Amino acid sequence: MDLLLLALLLSTGGYAVNAQQQRKRIALLGAHLGNYQIEKLLETLTQGYLRALGEQDPERRSQIFALLEGSESQLSDQFGRFAAEFARVDPQLARVSRLPVGLPFALQLFPAASFDMRQALAVHAQGIARVARNEAGRAPRDKAFMMTAELFLMQHTCHWFCKSRTVASARMVARHQTPHAQLVASVSPETRAAYTALVGH
Repeated sequence: MDLLLLALLLSTGGYAVNAQQQRKRIALLGAHLGNYQIEKLLETLTQGYLRALGEQDPERRSQIFALLEGSESQLSDQFGRFAAEFARVDPQLARVSRLPVGLPFALQLFPAASFDMRQALAVHAQGIARVARNEAGRAPRDKAFMMTAELFLMQHTCHWFCKSRTVASARMVARHQTPHAQLVASVSPETRAAYTALVGH
């Protein structure tokens, strides 16, 4: 019975510490994101892409895609500035655990099993900007699919930073019916190479 009580106390204490650490990461990310309209622009783009892709009239579809280029440019610019701002965060506060689940003191106990959120955001900023510029000359439909993947993978990274890899992946499936592996496979080759080199898979 004493062992059971001890296990319960340790479990409760660990949960409390982990929750506190997660709240601090959420507050840190939110404090920087609050200076921009990234979430609003992301929603504008994803909804706009769906509307364009569902449009039967080719001319009307082209018009919608053309209108969305302004939002793509704004998002690219704002996310680039956000990533540059977050790059000034204390390195110790920017570490992200690669462990599947959130554990208390995981970063202190397993420092090698982590990556730098500042570098991850830089990878996403470059990827979003690259697709927005459409350097590869992709068709509007292909560009929209790739930009959506870039944005959703960036969202996954933010959820991972705030919670854990498992929670982030579950949210992607619940909200967008898209597994993490599919997102990684759908972004630009340059983003995929930089991302996998950083996070380890």
